[in-house]
Amino acid sequence: MKIKPLADKVLVERTQAEAVTTGGIVLPESAKEKPQRGTIISVGPGKLLDDGSRSKLQVKKGDQVLFTSYAGTDVKIDANEYMIMDESDIMAVIE
Repeated sequence: MKIKPLADKVLVERTQAEAVTTGGIVLPESAKEKPQRGTIISVGPGKLLDDGSRSKLQVKKGDQVLFTSYAGTDVKIDANEYMIMDESDIMAVIE
C-alpha cells in the first residue's frame, strides 16, 4: 500500500528502541522509551497558501529527523508502524 500525506504532513518510520543500555542491561519491552528519531518515508505537497501556491517543505524522503515527544499520530499499515505528523513537529534533520 502506498501512502501520500496531505498538505504539510510527513510519514515517519520511528527508529527501533535500544534493547540494551550502555552498561549492558537488557531492557524489557515495557521499559523501553519510544525514540524521538525516525526516517521520513513520504512527504505531502506542502501547505496551501492564501495565494493558491504551496509552501516548500524543508524535509524530504529519506531524511533522518528528530521530533517532539508528543508528535504525530501512530498508524499501522501492512503490519508496519508509522507516524503521521506536521512538519512543524520536526525539530531537526540529522546529517
